[in-house]
Amino acid sequence: MAQTTANTTHQGAIRVLQISDSHLYADPDRELAGLRTLETFNEVIELAISREKSADLVIATGDLVHDASERGYETLREGFEQLSKPVFCMPGNHDEPETLNRMLHQGDLSTVKWVTRGEWLLLFLDSTKPGQPGGHLDKDELAFLDSCLGKHPQHQVLVCLHHQPVHVGSSWIDSMALENPGEFFDIIDRHPGVRGILWGHIHQAFEERRNGVRLMGSPSTCIQFAPREEKFKLEAIPPGYRWLELLPDGDIRTGIERLETIPRGLNLENGGY
Repeated sequence: MAQTTANTTHQGAIRVLQISDSHLYADPDRELAGLRTLETFNEVIELAISREKSADLVIATGDLVHDASERGYETLREGFEQLSKPVFCMPGNHDEPETLNRMLHQGDLSTVKWVTRGEWLLLFLDSTKPGQPGGHLDKDELAFLDSCLGKHPQHQVLVCLHHQPVHVGSSWIDSMALENPGEFFDIIDRHPGVRGILWGHIHQAFEERRNGVRLMGSPSTCIQFAPREEKFKLEAIPPGYRWLELLPDGDIRTGIERLETIPRGLNLENGGY
């Protein structure tokens, strides 16, 4: 059974859905570790439509199109448009940022760098490093983060990016984490309004706290990585999404919602992707 979503939104809260790591292709029949990624993406979208009537917006945290094709982004856009919600998109290491910006900045979809909703400021960072699976925040991105936080001292803040800024306990995926987390956290630590940091990339649920800030990694809409493994390994668990309630006082309520069953065709012996 799918987990029960806490679907009663607190008064004044912003209801956010995080959808990540869809790994779509130009070819709708392409598979990743035995799964048709478009099929599982559509199933997660359908789940969100059925359970998230009160959602205010969606954050898509990268690796949206595996082959970075225009057709893949068109397919992704068609899926997101079914939600009838604002969708804020950022790139992952499998995306091509220029193509993503051109194809997804239209209609209900946006590639803006920040937005405010109620008491909250949401920041969307580009942690991609051209040609590399790991992440990096360059000097311009770090300057933007510092400047934007400085201009909104009255807001509660959620910072979003693709790559994990802390190690999650799996050696292979942690070798592809954000490579300059010190510079990132130096800025975060100077701004007490930051309440949460949200990312994709790790294809699994992850939650910790650092200096009172919620740290949250999330599942993919396709294959799931087994946690705390030295080498690449898949887990037999359904795809899903994360929901968040951003309360006016800065508190964050969050959980994971998954499909009821593991998609057919999953190849647990797959040695990489």
